[in-house]
Amino acid sequence: QVQLVESGGGLVQAGGSLRLSCAASGSIFRLNVMGWYRQAPGKQRELVATITSGGSTNYVDSVQGRFTISRDNAKNTVYLQMNSLKPEDTGVYYCKLEITIPTTLRKYDFWGQGTQVTVSS
Repeated sequence: QVQLVESGGGLVQAGGSLRLSCAASGSIFRLNVMGWYRQAPGKQRELVATITSGGSTNYVDSVQGRFTISRDNAKNTVYLQMNSLKPEDTGVYYCKLEITIPTTLRKYDFWGQGTQVTVSS
């Protein structure tokens, strides 16, 4: 069993900052690719950023230069530092972790419960 717990969402004014965290616990052999997604009201969920086990990162164009994804493997945690927030960043943010399970050594995707980010203008 693997559990993901997200934290750090909230209400912030445009131009402000928030830091999201997603901590994994349970039966984990290895954490592979970790990512953040978001879903705005009435829109499909979109990829925001990813980070590989080697530390390579990738961002959607709309957040490039404003958001930073990072990971702490010792804590089984992925972070998303969000600066210069805009109203269009509003949505529910979800983490997704690709985890290798020790019993089978197979990879599975696990999703966090989502955390609301609201940016007021």
